[in-house]
Amino acid sequence: MNQILDGLLKMVSDWTGKFDGAFNIRENGGCAGRRSTEHIKIESKKDQPGLDIRILPGTKGESVSIPACVTHGGVDDLTYNDFYVGENADVTIVAGCGVHTETGEPARHNGIHRFFLEKGARVKYLEKHVGTGKGAGIRRIDPVTEVFMAEDSVMIMETSQIGGVDSTTRVTRATLAANAKLHIHERLLTEGAQEARTEFEVVMNGDGAGTDLISRSVARGDSKQSYRSVITGNAACTGHSECDAIIGENGSVAAAPELVANHADAALIHEAAIGKIAGEQILKLQTLGLTEKEAEDKIVEGFLR
Repeated sequence: MNQILDGLLKMVSDWTGKFDGAFNIRENGGCAGRRSTEHIKIESKKDQPGLDIRILPGTKGESVSIPACVTHGGVDDLTYNDFYVGENADVTIVAGCGVHTETGEPARHNGIHRFFLEKGARVKYLEKHVGTGKGAGIRRIDPVTEVFMAEDSVMIMETSQIGGVDSTTRVTRATLAANAKLHIHERLLTEGAQEARTEFEVVMNGDGAGTDLISRSVARGDSKQSYRSVITGNAACTGHSECDAIIGENGSVAAAPELVANHADAALIHEAAIGKIAGEQILKLQTLGLTEKEAEDKIVEGFLR
């Protein structure tokens, strides 16, 4: 394993020189290592690039890691990964992505992930994105996530992109049956001339379904961000969307939360707040011995935690 791949894996996944549980390492569009377990089976798709990951019913306390890395410029990687999570399974899925270029050539990864959760299944999904390298080539990551949740299933998504990605469009779509619960917590940092777009679309079709969408973002330099969420309630359900953003220097953020209630008992709420770091917060930390930049960095770190 080369040094670049090793470094990216450490940043975007739980890699410590090895993985516990099932895993598949994707490097520049190819497989750099794979292991299935008794309860989690990973197979290559036969008709397109990507994986079929099957988690057997009743599987508990296991994990599967599927990091994807682009280690040099001139690579435009596309993969389709489908997760089939059996009834009453309870697992953790780690799906980080890192792109690296040292030249003027771009490095891009586009991962299209679909999740099919059967009745009572529970998934914790961790996704980290990062760009590295000193080359002028564009570092781009464009994830698409589609979630289909059966009755009583739960999915908790923690996604983060903290540095180095020049351009990204992050799309998440979900359909929820009765009593299904979807929780998403996004963290996003852009700097320089970077651009990021987030799109959430959640449709709740069953009574008792619920979703909670939370986005925390910081736009520094001349970077631009846009956030759009659409929550549709077609039953007696609950939905909450929250977008909080901090702007530094000449950064800009556009937030457009949207709610659609097609049932009298659909209780839907959205919140959006955009502003700069309060001067008194910086001043307070400066009295403790921090410089202005150190104080701002501390506040941003805490906000994105």
